[in-house]
Amino acid sequence: MGQEPRTLPPSPNWYCARCSDAVPGGLFGFAARTSVFLVRVGPGAGAIPGTPPFRVIGELVGHTERVSGFTFSHHPGQYNLCATSSDDGTVKIWDVETKAVVTEHALHQHTISALHWSPQVKDLIVSGDEKGVVFCYWLNRNDIQHLFIEPRTIFCLTCSPHHEDLVAIGYKDGIVVIIDISKKGEVIHRLRGHDDEIHSIAWCPLPGEDCLSISQEENSEEPEIPNGKVTPQTPVAKGCYLATGSKDQTIRIWSCSRGRGVMVLKLPFLKRRGGGIDPTIKERLWLTLHWPKDQPTQLVSSCFGGELLLWDLTQSWRRKYTLFSASSEGQNHSRIVFNLCPLQTEDDKQLLLSTSMDRDVKCWDMATLECCWSLPSLGGFAYKLAFSPVDMGCLAIGVGDGMIRVWNTLSIKNNYDVKNFWQGVKSKVTALSWHPTKEGCLAFGTDDGKVGLYDTYSNKPPQISSTYHKKTVYTLAWGPPLPPISLGGEGDRPSLTLYSCGGEGIVLQHNPWKLSGEAYDINKLIRDTNSIKYKLPVHTEVSWKADGKIMALGNEDGSIEIFQVPNLKLICTIQQHHKLVNTISWHHEHGSQPELSYLMASGSNNAVIYVHNLKTVIESNPESPVTITEPYRTLLGHTAKITSVAWSPHHDGRLVSASYDGTAQVWDVLREEPLCNFRGHRGRLLCVAWSPLDPDCIYSGADDFCVYKWLTTMQEHSRPPQGKKSIELEKKRLSQPKPKPKKKKKPISRAPVKQEVYDGNEDESIRESSGPVENGVSDQEGEEEAREPELPSGIASVASREPVTCTPVSVGSEKSKITVNNKVTVLKKESPKEKSESITKKRKARSMLPLTTSLDHRSKEELHQDCLVLATAKHSKAELNEDVSADLEERFHLGLFTDRTALYRMIEVEGKGHLENGHPELFHQLMFWKGDLKGVLQTAAERGELTDSLVAMAPVAGYHVWLWAVEAFAKQLCFQDQYVKAASHLLSIHKVYEAVELLKSNHFYREAIAVAKARLRPEDPILKDLYLTWGSILEKDGHYAVAAKCYLGAASAYDAAKVLSKKGDAASLRTAAELASVVGENELSSSLALRCAQELLLVQNWVGAQEALKLHESLKGQRLVFCLLELLSKHLEERQLSEGKSSSYNVWAAGTEGPFVERVTAVWKSTFRLETPEQYQAALEQLQSIKYPSATNNTPSKQLLLHICHDLTLAVLSQQAASWDAAVEALLHAVVRSYDSGNFTIMQEVYSAFLPEGCDHLRDKLGEHQSPITPAFKSLEAFFIYGRLYEFWWSLSRPCPESSVWVRAAHRKTTSAEQSQQTDGASPQETDTKASRTEPSGPPELDLRLTEESEQMLITCKELFSEKHASLQNSQRTVAEVQETLADMIRQHQKSQVCKSTANGPDKNGPEQVAERSLSSLQSQCSQEEKNQPLSLPDLTKRLTEANERIAKFPESVKLWPFPDVLECCLILLHVGAQCPGSVTPDMQQRAQELLQKYGNTKVYRRYCQTFCP
Repeated sequence: MGQEPRTLPPSPNWYCARCSDAVPGGLFGFAARTSVFLVRVGPGAGAIPGTPPFRVIGELVGHTERVSGFTFSHHPGQYNLCATSSDDGTVKIWDVETKAVVTEHALHQHTISALHWSPQVKDLIVSGDEKGVVFCYWLNRNDIQHLFIEPRTIFCLTCSPHHEDLVAIGYKDGIVVIIDISKKGEVIHRLRGHDDEIHSIAWCPLPGEDCLSISQEENSEEPEIPNGKVTPQTPVAKGCYLATGSKDQTIRIWSCSRGRGVMVLKLPFLKRRGGGIDPTIKERLWLTLHWPKDQPTQLVSSCFGGELLLWDLTQSWRRKYTLFSASSEGQNHSRIVFNLCPLQTEDDKQLLLSTSMDRDVKCWDMATLECCWSLPSLGGFAYKLAFSPVDMGCLAIGVGDGMIRVWNTLSIKNNYDVKNFWQGVKSKVTALSWHPTKEGCLAFGTDDGKVGLYDTYSNKPPQISSTYHKKTVYTLAWGPPLPPISLGGEGDRPSLTLYSCGGEGIVLQHNPWKLSGEAYDINKLIRDTNSIKYKLPVHTEVSWKADGKIMALGNEDGSIEIFQVPNLKLICTIQQHHKLVNTISWHHEHGSQPELSYLMASGSNNAVIYVHNLKTVIESNPESPVTITEPYRTLLGHTAKITSVAWSPHHDGRLVSASYDGTAQVWDVLREEPLCNFRGHRGRLLCVAWSPLDPDCIYSGADDFCVYKWLTTMQEHSRPPQGKKSIELEKKRLSQPKPKPKKKKKPISRAPVKQEVYDGNEDESIRESSGPVENGVSDQEGEEEAREPELPSGIASVASREPVTCTPVSVGSEKSKITVNNKVTVLKKESPKEKSESITKKRKARSMLPLTTSLDHRSKEELHQDCLVLATAKHSKAELNEDVSADLEERFHLGLFTDRTALYRMIEVEGKGHLENGHPELFHQLMFWKGDLKGVLQTAAERGELTDSLVAMAPVAGYHVWLWAVEAFAKQLCFQDQYVKAASHLLSIHKVYEAVELLKSNHFYREAIAVAKARLRPEDPILKDLYLTWGSILEKDGHYAVAAKCYLGAASAYDAAKVLSKKGDAASLRTAAELASVVGENELSSSLALRCAQELLLVQNWVGAQEALKLHESLKGQRLVFCLLELLSKHLEERQLSEGKSSSYNVWAAGTEGPFVERVTAVWKSTFRLETPEQYQAALEQLQSIKYPSATNNTPSKQLLLHICHDLTLAVLSQQAASWDAAVEALLHAVVRSYDSGNFTIMQEVYSAFLPEGCDHLRDKLGEHQSPITPAFKSLEAFFIYGRLYEFWWSLSRPCPESSVWVRAAHRKTTSAEQSQQTDGASPQETDTKASRTEPSGPPELDLRLTEESEQMLITCKELFSEKHASLQNSQRTVAEVQETLADMIRQHQKSQVCKSTANGPDKNGPEQVAERSLSSLQSQCSQEEKNQPLSLPDLTKRLTEANERIAKFPESVKLWPFPDVLECCLILLHVGAQCPGSVTPDMQQRAQELLQKYGNTKVYRRYCQTFCP
């Protein structure tokens, strides 16, 4: 596997005549979406020997819309120049070496469709657009020429390689013209023969027409085509051949001297290997050409299904061709080819590069016609990356173009060994998960809710689960079977089942043996096991711990729930994130520290990553669920939401995260430190995965259609960029439509993809966006939150609309046109102008019988004849003869005066006339006159023409007819989007449930609830369902207050409180806490009130925080903590030690008299009524159950103060309850917490406030006898002396008392890093820090007389000379030093391997010898720097083992309680002795030197030993 970065780029753009090109020397470029990707081909690519010689080397970024054309300059000396055209209306000239724009123009007013850099003129770029406009642009002189040859859509253009002024242009309708740009675009030839789009134009590489033996008489079946004016002086007198490829399935060769076609090549229908002919292939064709240089008798063309043909033009009558890669199976493109471009490499190989709809770029050897290599690409967002746990190095990629890629990243022969899987997918692949043990078994999920299983080692279609999610599948995970699947017998129960989480908030359990069976919603098991009655949260993430015993569910409200098998007992809820959880990941179990497997990292729509340590909770197996509100570690730095996190399988506590801020970040979790930041993507990152074999290698995918392989050691940035990255702003800018002077019609022919049958390989933007349809260049991919609900009914109400009928104004004008045979002409609709004028006139009511009326206004002769016919019919005693009957039928209007049968016939004719003229309401009235009301209703219902008046008359026809009419009218109103009116009509026939369901299904929840409450029983379940459904939608929309009211209406008070708290501000949290308290949800009320107080604490609103804590009795202990914190903050503010000032202190914080502890207890007694030992004991027990994680030097100051005050509160309560052991332990915790965070000032303030007289008072209380707490007291006393020692030492150099505070304040910043390093085991980097700290600058000649207190303090310093602690700390330093040395060796080895592989290829001696050589070179460097450094890996390992064994032998009491660095104290005393001779006794100096000599053998203290211990 090569140790170099790799890129899986976006797919080349489709349906462009020229959007890829190459130049001699091995540089190839192709347009993909809005940019151009550059590929180095040949020996210069620097590929690893044995792998295909190509490498993606860069990207040209600058266009804001799809790139439609790309062409290199083919002039020696300027191969580095190229040109691009784009749908954003610009043509840009680039320098590929700097990847910068040289110049650009925006002359075109319409979409640019063709582009070419003249092969004859060094600085001429010709471009054409869809309206037929051609621009010639001369780069060097910045000159332009505007040409308008034909008012047709240009499809392609090619400049002549033989004459600098000739350009051939192909149009959409099949016309080809050759123009002379020196004569203002005069048409030299107009070539007619094609009858469809011209896709490609290729000039013969040789001038003249002697290269092909085509006689004048050949092709005599084609008529002579008249051309433009050709004079003997034209530059084409010698002639040249021109080849054109068209969508009409033909290639035509044209003679420029004769101005006519001389050869027609018809594409053959090739039967595709491995199957029959796809019936859609004939419709889908792009015919592109390449005429090989110096081979005028051969022509390369594309064919129907992606095949490439080499035509032999010497035997044109035989139509002879050779198929590329005829002997190799599966080497051809599987779909149509768009571009062909030749490339000559540095070693003079003639290659041909092709781009295709199958998303592969292929390279062909023109000597053998075989495929050399393929570069796969992506046609959609890279949603998911997953490495196979069985087939190491096998990376599955879920892509938005409806295909799964499986990339064998370990392939030796092919860097891009990628297989595509598209059968049965047919949608964006949003989730992937490999089976943990079964080879080749890959589960996938799609954005339309489908879950399936692929066997990647077979060609079979996937198995699809019969249970679909209603929305996008977010996550897939394999885990142990749960009931009911786990209840089956051994033979019926799989060892692992598949869990899927969908966008509707449901987690389903699928049986992989019976995917056709039903999948089970695990919410039912959770409800039954935990007896939950309230609404379960909406799940957005599922993750199983590696041992299969614990499952974590992430939720939309930001909470994470931890469940235990076998029945999903809820053991813990983490209330940390307050926005939707996107990703959860458990630490691996194969590290050097097994307890790290309990670490769980999570990311949400917030930019913060939280890591929780669940070891205590899982091992204690609590009876009732525990709520965690404090993280183990917090990782801050990203500026947008987190989409994916992944633990390194090679390190302990190392994590990589992907974010919408456009970067991936590697973290050292235990130290909360950012290590490196990758910024290679141009979009928002969606997924990230750590290579299972290479510790330095990470893969990431994003919405820029790219997957990058990158190395952590090669990144120049260590943390994400702060502030909003340009990515979001750029996306917003691009999404704005560009203003154009004229409205541009989108050409249907440029996007024939829309008419194609989707087969799982189409571009996703075609289906989902309104932007450009070419290869996914839409700015909107519909990916924003993927969790957007519909609008609530109040926002999206639809106004009622009645059918509008327009009646013509002048009926009389039409009378003469109506004849007896009833052939009535339909009147045309008036123009808007005419209509507006006609409306102002008062119109006469339309006649019900217009035909009869018009026939009574004919000529006098006709009216007289009517009278005679009528008289004959009325007074003829005998039966009417045939002539009279015929006359009566012809004169239907006489039915008004004869019998009923004739009248019915007249009404029928009039009714048909009304229908044909668009007046159904008049027809209905006529039928009603006739008495056929039922028939009228049926006809109107069938035609969708029911009206209120018709339905109102329906009861005349009977009760059942009325019921049927109302239901039909309601259906009609639904089709017209008048849902509220339809519901009202359903209510009129007592169909209440149907009316409510209609309103609900169309999101009119407010109206539906009003109807249900008014017409149904209060206990009807439909009412509760309405409240819950509307509440869920309002919750997703962010209308939390209204959603809470819905949940209260549904008697789901718990959910109401939860939804109110989702906003996370103090006011919302307080209201939610009060609500929870009112409804009796005490535990929830308590947690929300505490969160509210913590929010107020951040802005130092002490009064508000106490008011919030008053809401619940169980928070009395927290009130004490906040009270002490307020008093301490006030104390620090008065001493000018705090960061900011607060004005909202409580009244009782004003007093400053007396010792601090007494002030605290006095306030507790007066304000909180804390008087008796029992009350103190109760508060103590309440607070002892809360545990906070240890501090680091990255812990925020306000959070640190809160944690310290929690410990101090425990100490004061223990003192008041006379529990001195607990008081000592709590005080030590507070001191150690400030020590770990590097905050020396706080540590000293704790001592001055709580132990102003030292530790003697505590020693008296503990007594003389040894107890388990004695080691803790010793540590507490040691830290006290340690602090006093530093204060005394600083006073030597600065004797003025008032300056001491400032010395401490300045020193705190310089020692914070050192303090934390000492706690973790001092690292070798401490040397300079300690040197600066232990050598204070100051004039030694000042007054150095010591007070009695100073002398007494120096005597007590012997307590710091603890032999056992010095030995333990030395062993810990040894372990840390060896581990750091090993880490440096590994990093050095990896860097040397990277350098060698990228510069010279792999080492010939093999990896083992290389490793040994780099190890020995590193060791030799170390030996030069440090004489005592071990010389071999076994020595280091032995030293590490011995140190660990020594640590194990120490008693737990010594290891349990931290102790100041003994050697550091020795150094300070020796410095004091040097600065103030006689102040330190010789015994103490000798003891300090002995300890330094004995335990100062690590690199940290070696220099000081040489100074003080000669």
